[in-house]
Amino acid sequence: MRAATAVRRAVLLAVLAVCGGCAASYTVGGVVSGLSGTGLVLQNNGGNDLSINANGPFTFTKKAVGHAPYNVTVLTQPSGQTCSVTNGSGSVPGANVTDILVNCSNAIRAFYTFVANFSDGSVSTYAADLSSGRLKYLGKAAAGTNPQSVTVDPSGRYVYVANNADKTVSQYTIGANGALTPMTSPTVATGQFPFSVTVDPSGRYAYVANGGGNSVSQYTLGADGSLTPMSTATVAAGTNPQSVAIDPSGKYVYVANDGGNVSQYTIGADGSLTPMSTATVAAGTGPQSLAVDPSGRYAYVANSGNNNVSQYTIGADGSLAPMSTATVAAGAGPQSITVDPSGKYVYVANITSGNVSQYTIGADGSLALLASIAAGSSPRSVSVDPSGLYV
Repeated sequence: MRAATAVRRAVLLAVLAVCGGCAASYTVGGVVSGLSGTGLVLQNNGGNDLSINANGPFTFTKKAVGHAPYNVTVLTQPSGQTCSVTNGSGSVPGANVTDILVNCSNAIRAFYTFVANFSDGSVSTYAADLSSGRLKYLGKAAAGTNPQSVTVDPSGRYVYVANNADKTVSQYTIGANGALTPMTSPTVATGQFPFSVTVDPSGRYAYVANGGGNSVSQYTLGADGSLTPMSTATVAAGTNPQSVAIDPSGKYVYVANDGGNVSQYTIGADGSLTPMSTATVAAGTGPQSLAVDPSGRYAYVANSGNNNVSQYTIGADGSLAPMSTATVAAGAGPQSITVDPSGKYVYVANITSGNVSQYTIGADGSLALLASIAAGSSPRSVSVDPSGLYV
């Protein structure tokens, strides 16, 4: 009898030893990237609905015990986008689950690519084969004089082209076959020598960097995608602003000024820009372009005069602070910079050396240079498709 009792106790102790962590509870979460639409809702195990409004980390409210199963899925797709889940299912390993990845892409932008043609005043349209990344030329649409850049809004329904010599932005809707149709008001006025157009993640506001006027034009987007100047039509920037970047939360705006710094703004409830208490932060010589990573924690600026990239962390108030390693080398004449939707890689188009610099993003946001890859003559801009597969 005593022997049997001892055996039962031993078995009980063994079970307790195996399941010692079962009573503890852990969080289930990960990171969302590429989100620009609204309405994304995730579920875990068919419940515990979680609405996601911005890129970055997420955590479900209900915890799970050790070894319990989890299965994260998309309940509701965001407007104009499709989100997919990676590493979404498994068993809680006796620790918080943090490696679930939710990547969102824009279905229309994934199928079509648009290129501004400076010399002949047009915009070319290409269809993308998503299985190979190859582009097929579809045709052209007329733009203004010397179109400098082209932008697609987050919903993937509208295209805007900054016409440098005309001091205008051309406005188009995207048809079912990718063809561009001018809006009822085909253009809207800007400041002197507009270089680029940027639309905020909510698709409600747009900003234009005016290189000749040292200003940024501010617009609201109508229900039909058309731009209307705000009551305060422009806000001052630095010397010769080249491009505008907006953080994923839609709270902060940064402008690369060719004069050697970055202007910093907060976005008000009406979309208008207000300079931060520290209105500018130093960059290198001739900053041309800047990009913010999908998590909203880091920013990068391509400096054409220094042949390098400035690296910053983004503070809780949105202000930029140089990293301990303030710059990383690029090719000759870096002109454009972009971050891939996963937030793992950065690419820089070098207009003088005719190549693209490639980087990985470290855990602290700093860039590590990979081998450069040859491009054509004088590459001026670089972008990544929303799926993150092609550059």
